[in-house]
Order: sequence, then structure tokens, then C-alpha cells
Amino acid sequence: MVFDFLKGEFIDVIDWTDDTRDTMVWRFERHGNAIKYGAKLTVREGQAAVFIHEGQLADVFGPGLYMLETNNMPLMTTLQHWDHGFSSPFKAEVYFLSTTRFNDQKWGTKNPIMCRDPEFGPVRIRAFGTYSMRISDPAAFMKEIVGTDGEFTADEISNQIRNIIMQEFSRVIASSGIPVLDMAANTADLGKLVTTAIAPLVGNYGLTLPEFYIENISLPEEVEKALDKRTSVGLAGDLNKYMQFSAADAMGKPGSAGDAMTAGMGAAMGMAMAQNMTQGAGPWGGQTAGAAPPPPPPPPAGKQWHLAEGGATKGPFSETDLAAMATNGSLTRATQVWSAGMDGWKAAGDTELARLFAQVPPPPPPGA
Repeated sequence: MVFDFLKGEFIDVIDWTDDTRDTMVWRFERHGNAIKYGAKLTVREGQAAVFIHEGQLADVFGPGLYMLETNNMPLMTTLQHWDHGFSSPFKAEVYFLSTTRFNDQKWGTKNPIMCRDPEFGPVRIRAFGTYSMRISDPAAFMKEIVGTDGEFTADEISNQIRNIIMQEFSRVIASSGIPVLDMAANTADLGKLVTTAIAPLVGNYGLTLPEFYIENISLPEEVEKALDKRTSVGLAGDLNKYMQFSAADAMGKPGSAGDAMTAGMGAAMGMAMAQNMTQGAGPWGGQTAGAAPPPPPPPPAGKQWHLAEGGATKGPFSETDLAAMATNGSLTRATQVWSAGMDGWKAAGDTELARLFAQVPPPPPPGA
């Protein structure tokens, strides 16, 4: 900051050099609120200057060097009733606003957000991330947020911005229809939806959010554990392998819970081994004397077929039945047939039954 005084009390140069990273608004302190006619106003890149006259917002200046005269202070001229040029000092409050980005602002869910997932049903999720904000409308920001605060920092508005983010984030998540397991792959799209929803609300404060990031979306610990178990089952492939996996996993866990699980798994495995020995092995490890081998499993059920004759359906018939019918002529290649898995009725000769007719002799020649 540079303070140059003419005649001991009037400010000749007005500017602001910001050496902080979180100051959004700073009030230029001046002697007796008096500003000399023709004083120089310096507004640097990434700044704006707002003049307040008797509680009313007057002129707003963007980056540049200004000589404070009536021709570049139209609102102040109107408020002061300066019909022509003036030479005496005037009183006004000057606020400098930083219009650069305020980066790495944090946001996160205070409480879990309830949403309905198509696979898991109602679930609770948490999320957190970062955003950046900047002043886009200095006049609106002064009116809606700052008031008469002589030094305003980003922390003073961040709580309100976080509340807006969480309100819109909850609404977007609930209406997005994106499954919970797919949200991690769609954080960029979700971020765009949230930014679009937030824009008009923060715009009322004279702010914009140039960047908005969702860094993580997480499920409750209990749900994550259940998903881990589900993944383990999928990796194991079948129940037996999963039981082996669980037993090995429990053996590696210290404490009473792991020991109890290990003991239970060991007992179950011991009982299974004893049962196998009793049923299939003798005292010397061979086949038990006189024990009959287990019967073979029943043969798989054959395919069943239905026939369409005279507008009626007959069957079901096995292929053995159909082979006999093909021999006696009651089943021909043109007979309409259907079996489970077919998309409609077909001629027998156009299905796998065509092989039955290869063994049927053709009709005898005429006159034989």
C-alpha cells in the first residue's frame, strides 16, 4: 500500500498491493475519508475497486490507472450533485476486491447422503473434493456478502458455499440414476452436473466456481465389507474354494474372533474327513470290505418334443418315440415340431430330427 498525502491530509494515490493468499476484500484506509480531486487510482490485474458514497455503491473500476475526475466517475458525480468540474476534496470509502481464483477450497459431506441404488437399494454415501471460486461481479459481492467489513477473507464465505454445494450435490446424486459402483468412473460428469446446478445460486453472490472436483465417493464401512466378501466369492468361483479362502483368511487374524473362526473351520473340515474315511476307506486306507461302490448318477433327461397336427398339439415325445414314428410314417419331414429353446414351430426335416429320416427307406416305386 502506498499512502501519499498532499497538504497533510488528502490522499493523492490510491492502490492496494496484496501480500496474502486469502484476502478477498480490503478497505483502503484513508485520513478523514478525504480524497483529493484528481487523485490517482491504480487497479492492478486481478483486482477491482469499488467506491461507496454515504452507504450507496457508486463507481466500480477494473484494472487500469485512473485520474479521479468527473468524467470517469459518473455515479459519484450524480450522487454528489456535481454539475460541472470540482476541485475540492470529497469523501468516499474505497474497497479493493481480488478477482483472482481462490483455489483448493475444501468441501465434503457432514452426514451421509441417502440415495436409491438399482442394485443395492437404499444406500448411504459420503463424498469430498475441492473447488475454486472467484469474484465475477464486484458490485453484487459487496452488496450481498461484504457489507461494511474492512477485510474479508475466503474463509468467511466458504461455509456458505459448502452448504450450497452439499444441497445441490445431494439433489444431483439422488436424481442421476448412476449406480453406486459406477459413480467412481463418472465423477467428472457428476462434477459438471453439480457445477451447472450451483452456478445460478453462487451467481447471486457475485461469484463463480471455475473448477469443481469430486475426489472420492465412498460407501459405509459395512457395505464395503459386504462388497469385499462378494468379490471374494466371485474370485473363489465356488463354495468349497470360498470356504477354503475364509478358513485361510481367519487363520491369519489374531485375537479371539479369528481363533474361534479357525477352530470352527477346523472342526468342520475334521468332521468331513472323518465321514469320508468311514464311508470310503478301511482301517488300512483301502476300500472297506464288502462295501458296494456308490451307484452311478441317473442319465440326463432327454429332449422332449411336441407335434402339431390338425390344429392340436400332441406330446411330449422322446426322440426314441419319434424314431419309431418316423419308421411307421406317422412322423414325416413336413411334420411341425417344437421343443424348449426353439423360437417357434418348424418342420421336422429342418431341425436336428432330420437324422431320424436318414434311416427310413424311401417309399417304394409305383407298381412295385
